[in-house]
Amino acid sequence: MAHFRKQVGAAVALNTAIFVVEAIAGYESNSLSLVMDSVHNLSDEMALGFLYLAFVLPLGLSRNLIRSANLFNSVGLIAVSALLLWQAVERVLNPLPVPGIVPAAVGLAAAAANWGVARLLRGPARENASIRLAYLHNLGDVQVSLAPVLSGVLVSATRLPVFDPLIAGGIAIWLIGSTLRETIGSRDELISPERMSCGHDDGS
Repeated sequence: MAHFRKQVGAAVALNTAIFVVEAIAGYESNSLSLVMDSVHNLSDEMALGFLYLAFVLPLGLSRNLIRSANLFNSVGLIAVSALLLWQAVERVLNPLPVPGIVPAAVGLAAAAANWGVARLLRGPARENASIRLAYLHNLGDVQVSLAPVLSGVLVSATRLPVFDPLIAGGIAIWLIGSTLRETIGSRDELISPERMSCGHDDGS
């Protein structure tokens, strides 16, 4: 599976760019919806990074790595999402000014980049189950990244910055719910990652 490393590595690099741009833009513009989406992309970044390492490391280390990555990702994403949900409630009660053009423009760029990540993974996804999961996840991320776009449009149209934390809170609730559901549904793989493909299924 060494021939998959280039595509997965490129996906990691592109996802890093998404996370960094959204985090900086969200912080500078007071856009919690962008920060929330950047956290979501950070979890993807970690998953892709661990997946890449799983193709590089020996089989035993790869399985342990995937087990640790799954558990750390799930717990970490839920904890950070809960924290940002609390921040979203505070922002609803005490809104900060948000230039609507920023979440709209950056959100569109993030959606396009997430599509690019999925496009990079599409070929390898046909041959590897772990990459296929990452591919399908990033396809869904295209829609999630459109949430800040909606926030920016609503803020610009109404001049009410409260829409930004409202949408950020919605993303946080969705992330907590979907992560819990996925964790419970995949508990066997979390405990026994040898049931999943670790990038060594062809013996290479």
